[in-house]
Amino acid sequence: MKKIVFLMLLLLSNLIASAQTDVVEMMDKDGKIYVVIATIAIIFVGLAIFLFSIDRRLKKIEKQN
Repeated sequence: MKKIVFLMLLLLSNLIASAQTDVVEMMDKDGKIYVVIATIAIIFVGLAIFLFSIDRRLKKIEKQN
């Protein structure tokens, strides 16, 4: 489980790092690209937490049976 979390964080940081190379070309005056990147990162983190919590619950139920 720790390996999966580490892999997801690594992929997320890679995504953010690769997006920063194009920020200069894509950035508006208000820096809206940063808002988009932050929103996507929050969504991915939320999904990962949700999936890990479901996995824990399923493991608990399997142990009870």
